[in-house]
Amino acid sequence: MFVAPLLFAALAAGDVALTPVPFPADAELRDVHGARTTLGAALADESGEPARAAVIVFVGTECPLVQITAPRLRAVAEEGRKDGVRLVLVDANRQDSLSDLAEFRTRHEFDKAGVPVLKDPGNTLADALKAERTPEVLIFGPSGKDGRTLRYRGRIDDQYGVGTAKASASRDDFGLALASVLKGEPVAEPATEVVGCKIGRAREVDPNAAVTWASGPDGAPGAAAVIFDKCAPCHRPGEAAPFALLDYEEAAGWGPMLAEVVKEDRMPPWPADPAHGEFSNDARLSAAEKETLLTWVKAGCPEGDADAAPAPPTFAEGWRIGEPDAVFAMADEPAQVPAEGVIDYRYLRVDPGFTEDKYVVAAEPRPGNPAVVHHIIVRVIPPDANKKINAGDALIGYAPGLPPMQLKPGQAFKIKAGSQFLFEMHYTANGRPATDLSHVGLKFLDPAEFGGEESLTLVRSEAVMTHRFEIPPGAKSHEVTASRKAPGDFTLLALTPHMHFRGASFRYDLTTPDGETKTLLNVPEYDFNWQLRYDLAEPLRVKKGSTITCTATFDNSAGNPRNPDPTVAVRWGEQSWEEMMIGFLLIASE
Repeated sequence: MFVAPLLFAALAAGDVALTPVPFPADAELRDVHGARTTLGAALADESGEPARAAVIVFVGTECPLVQITAPRLRAVAEEGRKDGVRLVLVDANRQDSLSDLAEFRTRHEFDKAGVPVLKDPGNTLADALKAERTPEVLIFGPSGKDGRTLRYRGRIDDQYGVGTAKASASRDDFGLALASVLKGEPVAEPATEVVGCKIGRAREVDPNAAVTWASGPDGAPGAAAVIFDKCAPCHRPGEAAPFALLDYEEAAGWGPMLAEVVKEDRMPPWPADPAHGEFSNDARLSAAEKETLLTWVKAGCPEGDADAAPAPPTFAEGWRIGEPDAVFAMADEPAQVPAEGVIDYRYLRVDPGFTEDKYVVAAEPRPGNPAVVHHIIVRVIPPDANKKINAGDALIGYAPGLPPMQLKPGQAFKIKAGSQFLFEMHYTANGRPATDLSHVGLKFLDPAEFGGEESLTLVRSEAVMTHRFEIPPGAKSHEVTASRKAPGDFTLLALTPHMHFRGASFRYDLTTPDGETKTLLNVPEYDFNWQLRYDLAEPLRVKKGSTITCTATFDNSAGNPRNPDPTVAVRWGEQSWEEMMIGFLLIASE
């Protein structure tokens, strides 16, 4: 998969026919220093020659799709200048300050490229041009007797989408439209659907709103309490989410986007079917919480009594498991992460130097650079294992929102002396070259304190899986099943389904020795973006002779926007353009 972790993006709704709009040359904007300018002045060339193509791109300083397409926009501005292309970036988000815009301009080197980066106060220009999302591109042709004419409106291309990415675009919509405008030819596709973040407009507030940032009706919690509880653990500085939601202005600016992803059940991420299983780490909003947020946004995101609002939450610095007994880096040197494209999985062996068996009671992977780390899986390779990855030896994983492993007293995950760690690293590009040096922290117990190993409850990772499958080219719903019979009694603690880009659904079923079958977990719309572990609210005792069956479906059709290539047959493989079918189990046995 390739996406920025926690991508707040969605397809624009409605007709994509090109609707003419006048070119607002006199629209007043601000540069990053606050100085006034106009759109016409920003697009003017030093030579005084009129632009052959005037390009306006609406951006947001924290929108993931803006971040990853920034290098492309900079290149178009630099390379197109000699051909009469003038490009300006406009930010109409209420939550983006001038200092935010200045930092964005420097970070992506638009200042060095001479690209104007301007603020649209009160979203006046965005309203005039009917812009709704970022990044949205508008190309106006040469000036004529009736002024400039809108020739193209839409996306940059189809390389990056809602939780999806391709190695390259199948159609360069922006580039083709720009080439046609410069040649004076009609644009073949003058309007395309825009993918991206909703513009955070300044909006009129309902003075009689029942829900405000500070409070709800009859003393009930307001929007702040819900956001702090359900969103802030990821949407805060230093975490994987692309923006923070710790203050009113920031949350209000993101309000329309928040309402969209909440209404569509895309945030908080929890793709499990609520009809099956109860899980202690269930991230879903309750019906009341959803109603609170949607009512607040519909009312214009009113602040209410600022003094009555709850204080932003504080989070423990450092390790969530407490100070580890040992910390291991994934490598001696940081990994280099490119600015763009789909990045292959990386597998890194680490020798922890264990000369005696170790008993882990807590484990926490920590990304060195959360902005580019999509997920981490730390596996244990026993000393007697062959070189092939054994999926049943997974120790701990990291993904945004996933808690560390902290076992109960008397439980331990045994690592044999001489074992090695294998870090599986999945990176996502974010528009800038980056580095990462991730670690895993472990806490141990001494079995002697519990009367020896025989007195411990040993926890381990197992898997229901199969390597033997082939997904035909173009198959819309190809089913693969795998089963495993319990050789003895054990207690089931957690479930983690794992597939790649073509994964569509995943289900765990338990059949007891007397023939009764029940579904433990059903994920009807599997999303490779979210490598979630589902912790059972109540550990389940599984009897000897029971069978756990995992059923996965794969979508290898052209209709799957994540599909790297629908024309090929797909088999098991480590890379995300190949496939896996693994139902991880975290179990305890005595």
